[in-house]
Amino acid sequence: MQHHHDRHNENQESAVKAKVVQPHHPEHTEHKISDAYPPGMHAQHSEHVEHDKHAGHSIAMFRRKFWLSLVLTIPTLVWGHMLQRAFGYTAPQSPGAMWIPPVFGTAVFVYGGWVFIQGAVRELRARLPGMMTLIALAISVAFVFSAAVTLGYPGMPLWEELSTLVTIMLLGHWIEMRSIAQAQGALKELAKLLPDTAVRVVGDRLEEVPVSELRERDIVLVRPGASIPADGVAREGESSVNEAMITGESRPVRKAAGDKVIAGTVNGSGSLRIEVTGTGERTALAGIMRLVTQAQSSRSRAQALADRAAFASRLLRWERGC
Repeated sequence: MQHHHDRHNENQESAVKAKVVQPHHPEHTEHKISDAYPPGMHAQHSEHVEHDKHAGHSIAMFRRKFWLSLVLTIPTLVWGHMLQRAFGYTAPQSPGAMWIPPVFGTAVFVYGGWVFIQGAVRELRARLPGMMTLIALAISVAFVFSAAVTLGYPGMPLWEELSTLVTIMLLGHWIEMRSIAQAQGALKELAKLLPDTAVRVVGDRLEEVPVSELRERDIVLVRPGASIPADGVAREGESSVNEAMITGESRPVRKAAGDKVIAGTVNGSGSLRIEVTGTGERTALAGIMRLVTQAQSSRSRAQALADRAAFASRLLRWERGC
């Protein structure tokens, strides 16, 4: 029986890890906490995934693209017109030196900028133009105009501006992906706090049940070293509870009859009998996870403004076309 239970826990832990690894989808962190999300949240998540600007992206990809684009940008800046005019120097001249900015600028556009063009295509297909559309529009116009000037059209090419913009945007998205990964790590740690099963007191006997089967007013026995399975109030026993992962309190908190306890905290040396007062989405742990998820998926004010600007530009072009 114990062997079967251990195999079950190993299989469940493997499934949890497989879900947590997926980028930018924190709602899939842990199967056993799915009840922690309010009704309709999974539908909103599906819509979010469909229009996710970072679908298929990773930290390593943006880091790699940023560093290589930065290396390609340096010759573009050195042999371009902008820095030479600003600092009053002349770049080393050699046969074909005039093609250095166009060649390296094109390489940055194709290698570093393609990810933004792909994101813009997804946004336009979803009829939700946003930041990716704005970046793709800027770098595409700069590339086409610079190529035309290089081939003889009158004007000043924008190879330096194009390369710099792509590199800076890659850096910004690299930082954003790192913050997303950190939020996923926090969700993963929170998901580990809640135990799989609880010991419920039924009359004079004890029964081991899944945490999802607990209901309000149930009495559960929490042995020393075990995690508390639900929010509740201590009815019998005395112990110290480690609440550091939830409240940040560094020292164990003494608990006795009448004291409130929080799901996911760890019982100390004594046994407690707890009356359940909150399960599923009504636990403090579920509330914290919802806040982390909402913070991760929400857009900043600057991003919302950029999305509105992109939509306004698209609408203006459509009106002019008419």
